[in-house]
Amino acid sequence: MSSDKKARLGAYPPATAHPLADCPLHAAFVAVGGKWKLTILYWLAREPHHFSALLRRVAPISHKVLTEQLRELESDGLVERLVAGPVPAPVQYRLSDYGATVLPLVEEARVWGLAHLQRTRGPAALPSTAALGCGDALGH
Repeated sequence: MSSDKKARLGAYPPATAHPLADCPLHAAFVAVGGKWKLTILYWLAREPHHFSALLRRVAPISHKVLTEQLRELESDGLVERLVAGPVPAPVQYRLSDYGATVLPLVEEARVWGLAHLQRTRGPAALPSTAALGCGDALGH
């Protein structure tokens, strides 16, 4: 402990591990949970996208939030960032091979969400083009 610290040694309990650190559901939710990640993965499963195209596809997401979500997906190995030249280079994002392993989960969540919309809003809730355009099944 540095001498410039004011707290006495042992004043704070040692940090403990997260109680769900070893739970597979928690690990899955950390990797793909949240408001935007499944939608981002859905669009990247269809084709690689430049940042601005992805921003339009996933609207109304903000530039900052999309950047954060893509960085998290990249750090988890689900998304690859491809730089196509010198700065300022056009950057494209695509699903990694490992990211493709999560597509059954993305598709099941989409199907369940569609059924949930029908249940909560009635059978007429079947949109011809779902919000964010994610009503079509993934071909993977």
